[in-house]
Amino acid sequence: MSTPVSYIFLDFDGVTHPLGETADFRSLPLIESVLREFPEARIVISSDWRALFSMSKLIARFSPDLRDRVAGASPQIVPKRGMDLYGLREREAMLWLAQHVEDVNQAAWCAIDDAPGNWQSRKHLVLTDFKRGFTEEDATVLRRMLSRLREGAGISAEPMRNSFFNRQLA
Repeated sequence: MSTPVSYIFLDFDGVTHPLGETADFRSLPLIESVLREFPEARIVISSDWRALFSMSKLIARFSPDLRDRVAGASPQIVPKRGMDLYGLREREAMLWLAQHVEDVNQAAWCAIDDAPGNWQSRKHLVLTDFKRGFTEEDATVLRRMLSRLREGAGISAEPMRNSFFNRQLA
């Protein structure tokens, strides 16, 4: 039995680098190190950068050995009302999955983002601290998520929280 493909919906600002600082993608090597441990994982860019840059420019941000694992970018849904912003990235991710996998309900996916309001299914979210970007602690959470997806166990009913997520709930 082959390992099922898993999809990681990846934000950039606040994840690959701290929000508001130089967009130097300083945290991307750590994300890529986790990706190398999970060859079945594919990246789907969910960052607002997808509206600003071509796919070739976005893919060029990744190390050469991982560029072919960028599966695309989620579509953009333009919200009609302010209240439509909550969970918007998740709706975009579900639309992408509906276009690319046989059964969305069985799809193995997670997201790395610094804005919890983008995702209603927090159990699928690795929430980063926008001031720090993706950290070793986040890498541990992502490894656990991807391991569960690899095992076909899906994501547990309880979110896999890092300490930043816990601080946001307090």
